[in-house]
Amino acid sequence: MAKYNTKVLGFGDNVVDLYEHSHMMYPGGNCVNLCAYSKMFGVERAAYMGYFGSDDIAEFVISVLHKLDIETVKCRQLVGENGWSKCTLIEGDRIFGDYNKGGVRGKTPYVLDRFDLEYMKQFDFVHTGNYCYTESQLEVMKEAGIKISFDFSDDSSKEYYEKYAPYVTYAFCSFDGNDEEAREHLKFIHSLGPEIASLTRGSKGCIMYDGEQFYVQPATPVKTVVDTMGAGDSFLTAFMDCYVDLTKKGTEKSEAIRTALAEASEFAAYVCTLNGAFGYGKSYED
Repeated sequence: MAKYNTKVLGFGDNVVDLYEHSHMMYPGGNCVNLCAYSKMFGVERAAYMGYFGSDDIAEFVISVLHKLDIETVKCRQLVGENGWSKCTLIEGDRIFGDYNKGGVRGKTPYVLDRFDLEYMKQFDFVHTGNYCYTESQLEVMKEAGIKISFDFSDDSSKEYYEKYAPYVTYAFCSFDGNDEEAREHLKFIHSLGPEIASLTRGSKGCIMYDGEQFYVQPATPVKTVVDTMGAGDSFLTAFMDCYVDLTKKGTEKSEAIRTALAEASEFAAYVCTLNGAFGYGKSYED
C-alpha cells in the first residue's frame, strides 16, 4: 500500500547526466527525477510523459524507468539524439558543462490533444519546468483544469515569470540572495497567480509563501555529501507528494505546508548521499 495517496505526472524533460570525472552516466532531468523520487517516497502512482531519442542513451533512461515501474504509456520515441548534459563533481557539488539542449526533444514542440489532457486529469498535479519545452501548452493545461507544478530553476527572467507563472498552481525556483530579496521574489511570483511560491537556497534551506504567511524550513544537515545532483528536485517532489496527500485528508493548509516542508528537507538530505540524481549509474566511453 502506498504511503502517500498522491498521483503524479512528470511532463517534459529527460536527460542523461554524463559525469566526465568518473565516466559514469545517470538518468536525470527535472521531470524524470520527480517520477523516480515519487516512487522512492511512496506515492500511489507515478508517470512520465515526454519524448525520447532513438540512441543508446535513450534506451538507458527508458530501461531505468521500467525498472522503477514508472508509467510511460504516453511517451514517444523519435528518431534522433536523446538529451544529455555533461557535468563533474567538486567536493560533492555538481558543476554543469556542455549540453545538447534536449536533443530531438528540444526540436519537437509538444501539442497536447484532448486525449492527452484527459490522461493528465487522472493525476493530482502535472509537473514541468523551464527546461522542458512545454511552455506553449501551459495555458491549454490550465484551461482543462489541470493543476501545474513548475520549476523556474535559478535563471528565469522577470519577463518569463510574467508570461508563464499565471498558468502555474505551484511555483518552485532556486535563489541566491538574502532573506529580504528572497521574500520580495516570492511575493512577486505569488502576485502572478500561483497558490504557493517556493524557493530553495542550498544549505540555507527553503522559504515558501502562500499569500498569507512565509514558511522557513532550514536545511537538514548531511554528514557526508556524496552528490548534490537532484537536491532541489527531490525537495519539491517530496513537498508536493506529502502536501497533496495531507490536503486530501483535510489537514489545514498551514499545517500541511509545515509538515510537508519538514519531510521534504529530510528527503533532500538523503538524496545528497546518493550518486547521480537517484543512483542507477552506468559506465560510458567518450
